[in-house]
Amino acid sequence: MGAVHVHEFMSLDGVFQDPSWTFPFGFHPRLGERLGAVTDRCEGILLGRKTFEMFAPAWSGRTIEDDPGAPFFNDSTKHVVSGTLDDAEAVWRNSEVVGPYDAEVLRKLKDSTERDLYISGSGQLVRAMLADGLIDHLHLIVYPVALGTGDKLFRDGSPEVTMELVDSEAFDNGVLYLDYAPKQ
Repeated sequence: MGAVHVHEFMSLDGVFQDPSWTFPFGFHPRLGERLGAVTDRCEGILLGRKTFEMFAPAWSGRTIEDDPGAPFFNDSTKHVVSGTLDDAEAVWRNSEVVGPYDAEVLRKLKDSTERDLYISGSGQLVRAMLADGLIDHLHLIVYPVALGTGDKLFRDGSPEVTMELVDSEAFDNGVLYLDYAPKQ
């Protein structure tokens, strides 16, 4: 049985959409090591439809020379949670649609994996999986900026989820890496 690891770039005020606002802070080498450690233990990627549709054109043409993460994103099986997407494989190789959100389907997928599953972005999916107790690690990369507007991972009215900090690191560019797990 695998675990589910979520990775999100987030502002101080919780905004996680379109992380182009992270560019002024650069990409710290330790952050690359941290994210590489997460993806190294994963055998597949779980994505919501919107994130899949953004990632497919961004990653499908990249090679290891472009980005060290390219082989993981292109060679791993992508499981897309969607009730409207028909043929994910036609969009990005090694992709399959698992259907609309269903906690039991995702629990079975999680239970059937030998290694772990990785999620990036996919806010609607992550919120639902947190509420259903299907997330094992929430890797937040928090940037020292409050954006004021934008889609937030934790929206008003979301169910309470209590987590415990299991690892953290502060980078010299002011960015924090925080690894949370559900509180037992």
